[in-house]
Amino acid sequence: MKASTRTKAIPPREKKAEAEKEHGGVQSIARAFAIAEEIARNREGISLAELSKRVGLHNSTTFHLVKTMVQLGYVNQLADSRKYRIGRRMFTLAAGAMDEIELVSVATPILEKLTGATGEYSHFAIRSGEQIVVVAKTAGTGIFQMVDRTGAVRPGHATALGKVLLAALSASQLERYLQTCELHPYTAKTIVERGALLRELDEVRRKGLAFDDGEFDAEARCVAVAVRDFTGRVAGAIGMSGPMWRLSLQALQEKSKQVREAAAALSAELGFQPQQEPTASIA
Repeated sequence: MKASTRTKAIPPREKKAEAEKEHGGVQSIARAFAIAEEIARNREGISLAELSKRVGLHNSTTFHLVKTMVQLGYVNQLADSRKYRIGRRMFTLAAGAMDEIELVSVATPILEKLTGATGEYSHFAIRSGEQIVVVAKTAGTGIFQMVDRTGAVRPGHATALGKVLLAALSASQLERYLQTCELHPYTAKTIVERGALLRELDEVRRKGLAFDDGEFDAEARCVAVAVRDFTGRVAGAIGMSGPMWRLSLQALQEKSKQVREAAAALSAELGFQPQQEPTASIA
């Protein structure tokens, strides 16, 4: 006797209940993400009442959702003010998503746009231990372009990229760098005196950008700007380089605006919000 292959029909009432349950689950997820995003915008913390107002939910609804997020470690509640801040597990998730490969894939289109606008070689570097490493680059469109390779190590004290990353270090990190790394004279213009380098880094912090005027390569100039991540820390530096005969000091100053725009675009991709208070130490 052939077994029946008919399936049991689900009553309309049960179908409706299941659909409502699924909709409720999706709605809860959407609300939880809205809460997380709002908390992330308030680095000093946000109260339950203000959070509820911002996300457009009743206090009790917000409380139950954020309570679960606190229990899971994605949100912290400050003991004194009872305000909410982003928790460690959220930072862990974000940091895990932004590995070197991800950084390169996000940075490359922005570098290509910068090169298209300036016609010059563009590059993105990060700090790895005591080294400054170029992890992404795009070649310019004109003749006699700067040549570099991905993974190239550059001296911190003699390049614009390096100066940006050194300027972001804490006092103790910078002291350790100066104790372990030689200020080698690559050209006649290379900064090799500790006091002069510290003054140069102060200037980088004040202006928000760094220059290399023939300090690493006697025939090249470069300008670089810091890139910040979702925590406000410096994640890397974007730079633009070109030969001196084509990139005068005036042209370098003029094109620094486009480098700033590229750095802001990449910072936004990494979750940095301009209203955040940047932190001094490097990621």
